Amino acid sequence: MNANDTITDLAGRVTWSLAQLRELSPAELNAHPLGHPNSPGWLLWHTGRELDMQLAHLRESDQVWTTQGFRDRFDLGEIGDSLGYGHTPEEATSIQVANQGLAAEYIEACVEAVLDYAASVSEDGWDEVIDEYDGEPVTRQVRVTSILIDALEHLAQATYVAGMPDLDQ
Repeated sequence: MNANDTITDLAGRVTWSLAQLRELSPAELNAHPLGHPNSPGWLLWHTGRELDMQLAHLRESDQVWTTQGFRDRFDLGEIGDSLGYGHTPEEATSIQVANQGLAAEYIEACVEAVLDYAASVSEDGWDEVIDEYDGEPVTRQVRVTSILIDALEHLAQATYVAGMPDLDQ
């Protein structure tokens, strides 16, 4: 299996995981079990944002968030433009997602952007060192794999929380 196949497979797993999340009411989307600041809605929003922002940086292009109108459709103001890492509890709880379908559409558009990007990278382009982390080189393949794995982890968290009894309490 080559790098393009691996990235395509991982991207498909993100889409599959997203489809496994049960339909949540707006109250459930914005619930904060045991007072945790990250709701299922925040997790979905963040999944899209981390895919979008990191890929846009890698591609040196605009984000799906703005080019496809998601910024306006989510209507979160400036906080919606952030990534979510480092949010204070107040900032995290201010992310209110009223429509699970919109969040899913955003994530799917970001996954499509990843697939489009992957199709544009030559097989030897995946080994190019594009960054450094903790003094170690980061290749294009490692970066794209990392953002897709992060998306899978956040979708798994949302699915776990969605399975809690009395989620909207």
